[in-house]
Amino acid sequence: MPKRILQGTVVSDKNEKTVVVRVERRFAHPVMRKIVRRTKNYKAHDENNQYKVRFEARALAPRRESCKKQAIGTERPGNGRSSAFSARKVPLGKPPWQYPSRAKKN
Repeated sequence: MPKRILQGTVVSDKNEKTVVVRVERRFAHPVMRKIVRRTKNYKAHDENNQYKVRFEARALAPRRESCKKQAIGTERPGNGRSSAFSARKVPLGKPPWQYPSRAKKN
């Protein structure tokens, strides 16, 4: 039984049999009561190199696979079978420098 299931987006697939999954968690700030987003990257094992960047992935974290991999086994979210459904690409947001500036206009 896994301790936790990490669901996120694949941000890197450059390593052999390893993917980097960005997991986002949201919680209410203890004082301000505003919803805050925090992200963390986890390395997960990908035996067949089937995950590409921007795919959604679910990584099971029962124990550490190696020194750097914190999750083992990845599956695609859906009906519970990892090979029976297609992958869904998630659009990535713009980098911060591409947003319009908020400079005051006179």
